[in-house]
Amino acid sequence: MSGHSKWHNIQGRKNAQDAKRGKIFQKLSREIYMAAKTGGPDPSGNPNLRMVMDKARANNMPKTNIDRALKKAEGNSDEHYDEITYEGYAPGGVAIFVEALTDNKNRTASAVRVAFTRNGGSLGASGSVAYMFNRKGYIVIDRTTTDADEDQMLLDVMDAGGDDLQTSDDAFEIYTDPKQFAQVRDALEKAGYKLANAELTMIPENTTPVPEDKKEQFDNLVDALEDDDDVQNVYTAAEED
Repeated sequence: MSGHSKWHNIQGRKNAQDAKRGKIFQKLSREIYMAAKTGGPDPSGNPNLRMVMDKARANNMPKTNIDRALKKAEGNSDEHYDEITYEGYAPGGVAIFVEALTDNKNRTASAVRVAFTRNGGSLGASGSVAYMFNRKGYIVIDRTTTDADEDQMLLDVMDAGGDDLQTSDDAFEIYTDPKQFAQVRDALEKAGYKLANAELTMIPENTTPVPEDKKEQFDNLVDALEDDDDVQNVYTAAEED
């Protein structure tokens, strides 16, 4: 089906974060370390690690940084990070779901709470907004890298085991069941498609428009959360522009 391009919004945020590339690499290194530490340093036998490494390459993370994180995981480092989620509402009642990797839960909880309260939001209890989001596999194919039309793409996505295809002027966006994500990704690559993005993400069941007079506060809240060293992902139910 056709629809608004989530990829367009992702690209916009990535461009805005170019100045923060060092911080992004730091967060990706943490993800690579934990994935390799828990599932082994070989991406061919560790789907989570392969996914994070693909994400790192998509963000133009240098190979030396990736290798450094892998070697750290193979070594005797006892460094450990806990996966924690936070839920709340941004100005205008927009649901926000935050994923963090932290070695200090108190520090992270305090920083997230401050980000919400200083920017007109409110931090909620566990489960307060999680039910509004669905975990999905999300794959993007830039239309400039393939000659396939929408009909051919839909056939290949269905054959690969994907759930949904959304088409925009610049990209094919594929959504999958999270358990089928690796299978669909591998099948599309085997079919010759070059993937611009492949990750597990949280998709809101419904979206909420951000009131015009709350947009600055909303953007400031999202920026404050994304700027935190311990925060890995920020998902919102904001209606996309």
